[in-house]
Amino acid sequence: MTMTLPKASRFPESPYLSEEGRRMRDAVRAAAPGLAERAREGELRGALAPETVSVLHEIGVFRITVPVELGGFASGARDTVEVVRELGRVDASAGWTVIVSSATRSALTFNDRVKDEVFADVKTWQGPLLFGATVFAPKVGDGRKVEGGYMVKGKWSFGSGCKIAKWASVGFEYEDPNTGERRRAMGLLTPDQYTIVDDWHVMGLSATSSNSVRADEEVFVPEYRIIHTMDMLARMEALRGKYQGLGFMHSSIGTMVATTAGFAALALGMAEGAFKAFVEQAAKRPPFNLPYPTMADMASTQVVAGKARAVINTAAALIERQVDEIDRRALAGEDFHPSEEPEITMDLVHQIHACLQVIDGLQLALGSSTVGLSNPIQRFVRDVHVLATHGAFRIDPMAEINGRDIFGLEPLPVIAALASPPPGKMPSHAANGNFPGPVPRPA
Repeated sequence: MTMTLPKASRFPESPYLSEEGRRMRDAVRAAAPGLAERAREGELRGALAPETVSVLHEIGVFRITVPVELGGFASGARDTVEVVRELGRVDASAGWTVIVSSATRSALTFNDRVKDEVFADVKTWQGPLLFGATVFAPKVGDGRKVEGGYMVKGKWSFGSGCKIAKWASVGFEYEDPNTGERRRAMGLLTPDQYTIVDDWHVMGLSATSSNSVRADEEVFVPEYRIIHTMDMLARMEALRGKYQGLGFMHSSIGTMVATTAGFAALALGMAEGAFKAFVEQAAKRPPFNLPYPTMADMASTQVVAGKARAVINTAAALIERQVDEIDRRALAGEDFHPSEEPEITMDLVHQIHACLQVIDGLQLALGSSTVGLSNPIQRFVRDVHVLATHGAFRIDPMAEINGRDIFGLEPLPVIAALASPPPGKMPSHAANGNFPGPVPRPA
């Protein structure tokens, strides 16, 4: 029997895929066997294997969102999705780490002194330059204003990439000394100012080093390494057009949905990786209790494969369409209206869960042979479930946000969506300027 695996694409390559994006994607593809082989090592370490970090550094994937002027590629949405999808096929933790390395972009919202510090080692540092932890969460660290800066302490959870990053960005709350009001800010810490907590013991995405970090005693953060949360949106929007590259032509909403598309592409890559392993294993494995030469000869296995490929193709089509539209609008100078974001995000989140169902179905169809830790299918199962439990990608809350819009109900002031109403649906409290605007979603 001849096995036919799906091609990477049967359509012409996107016009928004750059030469640099194609180079990085193809380099990841060429490195795939080694990346897959070291994925288990990363899980045991709780961080990407050193050789994997070195390979990814050489390819340049940690500089995808760094401005061209500072030694990066300022990649568009299509470039990023192509690279992340390829990584998802072999090591989802690597793909996740590449996506969240975009936190480095926030350093550009500070003054030039911070920019010079953070990007000084952009060509030599192996790993993300910066990671974010608990910047927009309900509970952040504590701070107090002192001369020249702030004294900060606290515990910050989910610091993806913390074991291989050079800087940390953390959120804290402080009392305004002039008004007595409680305010929030984000500060940049150096590794000597925090410790990494050994608390990332999880079922999947183990190699993302999404540990908590903590500063039990107050550490001094100078004023120039602080940005107040209320100023962040305007400063992020001000980056548009400030630097070369398609990545800096996106609007704030375009950047947000491009990030979500990256995570959807990661799930898609996992589904494709699991499908490839399923087809290869089914062609070799005899069934447990039926008289067929291999499981691939069974009608039930063929049905599972046919349905899985259809779902994978559908997910690919939607994700590719969305990222091409993000890049098209950026090049045309067209914006997304805030009312468009929830529907786009819902479509992308739905694909994450569709891919999860495919991967689960492939494992169940192939059986107990997939549960061994040497079998890549079990890792895809664990990783995609952890991805789907992230607060930004839980499907029912996202569906509720969209359902309220469908029925014309007032949007909720939530971080998971921009929640701004379309024209003609302005809620009463927005007339006074109190309607929540776009809020950056933490990785």
